This record gives sequence, structure tokens and C-alpha cells, in this order.
Amino acid sequence: MPPAPESERPVVLVVDDAPSSLGMLCDTLEASGYTVLVAADGESALQRLELVVPDAILLDGLMPGLSGFETCRRIKANPALAHIPVLFMTGMAETQDVVEGFACGGVDYVVKPIRAQEVLARLHTHTRNARITRMARDAVDVAGMGVVFVDTHGRVAWRSPQAALWLHALGEPAAPGQLPTALAPALADGATIAATTAAGTRLSVRNMGSATLGETMLLLALQREGPALASRVADAALTPRETEVLSWLAKGKTNRDIAEILGMSPRTVNKHLEHIFEKLGVETRSAAAALATGHMAL
Repeated sequence: MPPAPESERPVVLVVDDAPSSLGMLCDTLEASGYTVLVAADGESALQRLELVVPDAILLDGLMPGLSGFETCRRIKANPALAHIPVLFMTGMAETQDVVEGFACGGVDYVVKPIRAQEVLARLHTHTRNARITRMARDAVDVAGMGVVFVDTHGRVAWRSPQAALWLHALGEPAAPGQLPTALAPALADGATIAATTAAGTRLSVRNMGSATLGETMLLLALQREGPALASRVADAALTPRETEVLSWLAKGKTNRDIAEILGMSPRTVNKHLEHIFEKLGVETRSAAAALATGHMAL
């Protein structure tokens, strides 16, 4: 089988103050279809991340200057980078070091000396899981909707592409990394508020409750002409998982496809669809898909 085009190869950033010692690992990664970027310290890694967003980061925990743990914290504090899986590679094997590695946002911890094939297997699993997660979250940008996840400190942990555009248009946040001031009331439990961008776009913002890791999920939707109500999809009070299932349904995916993407059984997908049909007041897949893509009159 011919190698994948360079533009389709997953990118991994290797951060280590002695990159020459990782020659075998880098060669193994390259031979396995990855494009490998290298940074010698934390500051250099952060500079590289301003230019490229890799699919994964292999990070040494102990480096001169900015430590690997602090580098990871800075990466995870940036909503545009927080989705990248960080795997620590370090000689520090004490329990407190391993705990700190996970506490600062790492998804895995490999103790040196590095076994290239083991790292490759772990890397493949984490990059695949991260890609599926991004696909599932990106799928919510249907029918003029966007999603924002806010952590327990009020910071934006993740936002879908459509939501990112609206957040920018809603003005500056009260503090860096937080929601625009106009959306602060939406963090109240069960809140639904209206907001208007600088360009005059009217939005409905619904608090969907707690999602993963204690984060709060906000659903942003375009308001329709007429009464100050969002679309039937936005008003249906779908759960985050139901929203994901509907999004993939609208993209023409079968129950089996949706099950594979979201990591559940086809039977569970079917149960979610039953709830979705009931909440939307429809009886068929095509009707639900039409609502989600904005082709059915309200």
C-alpha cells in the first residue's frame, strides 16, 4: 500500500531536551505514517504550537527552563490546543510524578527508557480516540447551532467551530479564556438567554447542564424570525449525547456508523433516536434529519 500523502499523515510533536536520544522512536513513528516535529524545550514547543496543531504531543517531564508539567498546563489552558492528547515520556517514575503528569492534563505516562513499539501503540490509541471525540463534537454544528463547554472555573474548555465564531462576535470576555460578558448569565442552572452579536445576529443560549469532567455545556442557536424562540431542535432539550446522535443522523450516517463513531452499541443509538423523535415531535429519521439541517418549516 502506498504511503499516505504528507497532508494526510497524523502529526506528532516530540518535546525533549535530548532529542538525539529518541532517534529510534522518531524513526519508528515516521515509518508508521506519522509526521514528526521536534522541540528541545517547553518554550520552543509552545512557539511551534502557534504555527501548527499536531494530533498528539510526546512530552518529557523534566527539562531545563519550563518543565514538561508546566508546558502541559499551558497547552491545556488554551482552548484551541486543549483537545491534543499529551503523553509524558520521562525518567521520573515516582508516584507523585505520575500523579502530577495526569493532574496537569496528560493522558498517558511512559517511563524511560522508551520502548518505541509500546509508545507507538499507546499513541495510536490516543490519537484515534481524540480524533473521534473531535468528530463527534464538531458534528453539533448543524442547523445553525454551536456548542461551548465551560469548566468549573468559568473558563472555556472547548468550543465548536461555529460557536467560536459567535463567541468572537459577542465581544471581549471579562477575563482571558472565559465567556463573553453577555453570556455569563447562561451559566446559571437551567438558564436560557438571548444574545445579539455586533453584526446583529440573534442567538438563543441554553444551559444543557453538566457534561464530562464537570464541565457545563451551552448550546448556541440562531433565533428564527417571528416569536423570540430558537429552532425546534434547540427547544427540544436534547441531552448532549442525543445532540451528537442527531448531528450524525443529519449527516446521513446509519445507526451502525453512529455507534462506531460515538463508541456505543447500535441498540443504544436506536434508543437515543426514540427519545429524539419524541422530543422533536416527529416519527421518521428523514423528518428528524430535515429539522436538524433546517429544511423543515417550524
